Amino acid sequence: MPLAERKRRQEAWMTRTVQLTLFATAREAVGASRLERAVPSTGVRLDTLLESIAEEHPRLRPILRNARVARNGEYVVGKRLRVRPGDEIAIHPPYSGG
Repeated sequence: MPLAERKRRQEAWMTRTVQLTLFATAREAVGASRLERAVPSTGVRLDTLLESIAEEHPRLRPILRNARVARNGEYVVGKRLRVRPGDEIAIHPPYSGG
């Protein structure tokens, strides 16, 4: 792992946060392109994290049903995996265009 990546993860571990990036209609529903959420040092299940965000931003809930989610640049299958401090989550709702 590159030094910069290790440093970023170490800093995030100390602050115990997860960064979320929202695209297209997810960004519009929340009113921001990025969110930051505190998580326990042991992590939290992705579905639990997304549910808590949907509770705060009800317009996001229907978008999350069909959104693709990436953790640290890789799309995830299912939402039961653990998200740990320092992870970056991207929410990609269905979109089209060229």
